[in-house]
Amino acid sequence: MQTQRSLDEFRNEPFTDFSKPENKAAFEAALDKVRSELGREYPIVIGGEKLSLDHKFNSTDPADKSRVVGVFSEGDTDTSLVERAIVTAGEAFLSWRNVPYAERAEYLFKAAELMRQRKHELSAWMVFEVSKTWAEADGDTAEAIDFCEFYGREMLRWGSEQPVTPNAGEENTFEYIPLGVGAIIPPWNFPLAIMAGMTMAAVVAGNTVVLKPSSDSPTIAAKFVGILEEIGLPAGVVNYISGSAKTGEAMVTHPKTRFISFTGSKGVGLHINEEAAKTRPGQIWIKRVIAEMGGKDAIVVADDGDIDAAAVGVVQAAFGYQGQKCSACSRLIVDEKVHDALIEKVVSLTKDLKVGPPDDGATNVAAVINKRSYDTTLGYIEKGVAEGGVVLAGGKGDDSKGFFIEPTIIDNIEPGATIEQEEIFAPVLAVIKARDFDHALEIANDTEFGLTGALYSASPERLERARREFHVGNLYLNRKCTGALVGVHPFGGFNMSGTDSKAGGREYLLQFMQGKSIARKI
Repeated sequence: MQTQRSLDEFRNEPFTDFSKPENKAAFEAALDKVRSELGREYPIVIGGEKLSLDHKFNSTDPADKSRVVGVFSEGDTDTSLVERAIVTAGEAFLSWRNVPYAERAEYLFKAAELMRQRKHELSAWMVFEVSKTWAEADGDTAEAIDFCEFYGREMLRWGSEQPVTPNAGEENTFEYIPLGVGAIIPPWNFPLAIMAGMTMAAVVAGNTVVLKPSSDSPTIAAKFVGILEEIGLPAGVVNYISGSAKTGEAMVTHPKTRFISFTGSKGVGLHINEEAAKTRPGQIWIKRVIAEMGGKDAIVVADDGDIDAAAVGVVQAAFGYQGQKCSACSRLIVDEKVHDALIEKVVSLTKDLKVGPPDDGATNVAAVINKRSYDTTLGYIEKGVAEGGVVLAGGKGDDSKGFFIEPTIIDNIEPGATIEQEEIFAPVLAVIKARDFDHALEIANDTEFGLTGALYSASPERLERARREFHVGNLYLNRKCTGALVGVHPFGGFNMSGTDSKAGGREYLLQFMQGKSIARKI
């Protein structure tokens, strides 16, 4: 079975077509099922043992602040939990590392199949917990399935015989072995896909982990941990702790943590990298950090670009999932010669977007994740106007029920302005005029980030120049800058966007392994 699967070509999980009545009905049924299960309590899981603490916190629906999605133990209130989890993971590692790689891969394939069977239900949980629209939630679940299928196949490749140069009189082999116990700290914005991808990449490589999801999205992580239990993943391989940043800090600084896999903000990522670099008593290795951080991504539209296609791409990339993607278009850099024509189309398309609750299938833009994000975003909008920007669409918020912010376009932004430089992570698009293509490329690269970028142009010379000079980890030509597919667009950025670990790429698993050369004289 393993041999056959290794020969199968990986194919991305298809997205659901909700225009089909049967698919729409199935998703509505899933939403009803999840509604009936909201507010349940989920335990911490260490070594297969389920633990409940006296201190709790709620995961709430960003689109309806009064709705409790799940109740969780506050891991920060028990300082022994991280120690216990890491010791437990360390004990499990002693046996898990010796499980044949093909057998480890089978657990990923089984997890993918269960997620496929429960696709709509998993998506529905994200509709309520992180305010994803139907399409965004469906894409998240599909990507989680893809990660498991892809990384399972990749382990079959990396685990098989690796090429070495022959040397007379010796038998030489080269193999990859796991690192040890890892801290997995995923984000809330892709709470199933990125969480599952980070966790299972480490696991299939032979490591054991302690998983601490974002306190904004612990429910979907708990559902995934339940799936791992169902497929029979040995206890202690994945340990789950709900809590805040204090728990994450303890995981990062523990001397027995071998690696940290983090996705989130630049500030937190840099702090983790700094703390991981400190050698603590009992630590016998240099910790490895895999960090995927933020972006200030730009779509550049040249004077010869397809204006209609660019307008659609910009709106989709800027306002899909409320702009809460590290790949989101937060800067539109447009040649001044086509500025007016393009902006007219972008504004028109933006005003057609429906803002509303995510469980409504007609909604295009739902709520931002929490009160802090809501307040910060409105502050950035005010800052943009104070620095000379002109609001062409949106600009307002409503937090009477949930944290809703209108998709906002701010024109007349100067290069170097606050909202042109700082990551907002919300539905706010800064528009910057460029004198020409040279100027546009200069503006695009004038940022501390380097995650995604896009160029719309009909010129082969300009497209080729962007290949060489547009300094981002994921460059898109004549298409939007969001929507990376596993295996198709290995994802990760330069500079302050992270360690460019390329999630969903053929080298990603190497982050979680180390090479061992073995020579035997014959």
